Order: sequence, then C-alpha cells, then structure tokens
Amino acid sequence: MSGTGEKLAARAEELPAGSTRRRVLEGARRFKAAWVEFARLLAEVRRGELWREWGYPTFERYCTGELYIKRGTAEKLTASYGFLERHEPRLAEGRGDGAAPPFEVIEVLSRAEAAGRLSASGWRELRDEVLEHAPTPAAMNRTLTEKFGPAPAPPRPSKEARLGRVAAGARRIAEACAAEGAVPRVLAARAAALAEELEALASGS
Repeated sequence: MSGTGEKLAARAEELPAGSTRRRVLEGARRFKAAWVEFARLLAEVRRGELWREWGYPTFERYCTGELYIKRGTAEKLTASYGFLERHEPRLAEGRGDGAAPPFEVIEVLSRAEAAGRLSASGWRELRDEVLEHAPTPAAMNRTLTEKFGPAPAPPRPSKEARLGRVAAGARRIAEACAAEGAVPRVLAARAAALAEELEALASGS
C-alpha cells in the first residue's frame, strides 16, 4: 500500500463504519479501479456541502486535506461523473452491464461538451466506440477533432489575471530573497518594494 493509501486507511479506521465520510475515504483508495463510485461520493459531498460538517472551509480544502487529491483531480472526477449522469445514468449509478471507461477519457468528453463541441447527438455517434473499445484520452481527442473540429483556443487571460500572476511571482521572489542570507539586504528590500508596487498595480487595474 502506498503512503497515501496508508494515510487514507488510517483515517477511515477512525470513523464509523458505513458513514458517508468513511465511504468517501475508502472510495479514494480505490478510485483508480472504481472511479465512478468515488466520483459519485465526491459529487454527493460537494452538492450537499458535507465538508462543512467535517470542519473544512471549502470543498477544495477537504479534498487536499482529507483525501490527498488535488483540486484539479477532484474537478475532473466530478465533471466526468456529471457527464455520465447526463448521458449514461445506468453507468453513473453503477447499474450498467460493463465498467465505465477510464475517467480521463470521460473527462475529455466532458470538456468537449462544456466547450460546445459535443452535443447529445454527437455523444450518441461516439457512444459505442467509447463504451466498447475504451480509447485512450489522446485517441479520444483525435476523434473529437476529426468529427467536430479542433478545440477552441483558450481565451486570453484578463489584464487583472495577468498582472496578478506577475505580482504573485514578484512576491515569491521577494520572499525567497528575504529568506536567503546570501542576498544583500538592499537587494532584498528592492525586491520587496517591487513586489509591493506590482501588487498595488494589480489591485488597481
């Protein structure tokens, strides 16, 4: 068992058998093999805001602090589960005749649907191929491009977002300079001043 698996198992053992919180932890240990079950539980936690009852300020903090999964992974899992709920409810409920394709493949389809590239009729066109042959994510992307055109270019970040990233980078440099004794104090002070000016620019943009 991996280190993360051991941590999840230890936390689960501290909780009442059959409780939602314990079932989510147990699902986290198995999600590579049974991702639909875990994603269903995550969606339940998110929709019911159950993390609040367990002492977490946000769903993201719950995922990273208790389940040891990144925010991006949680988003992909819940989005993929949502796709199955809409288009293959039997698979989403665990009542299908076969296993669902890997969540990475369904996540590709979910993103395509969110971008307006994949309609309900488009899914019906792809359904047999996806469910019977489980293509790789790369193959799924190629098929989507061939049938429905390339993915739209991501929108350019806003001026506020761009300045915010620059300011955050300057702040990290300033903090590193302050922590490094080999950096002269005058230079560390200049880095801190630059970070402050960029943060002010970003907040006033």
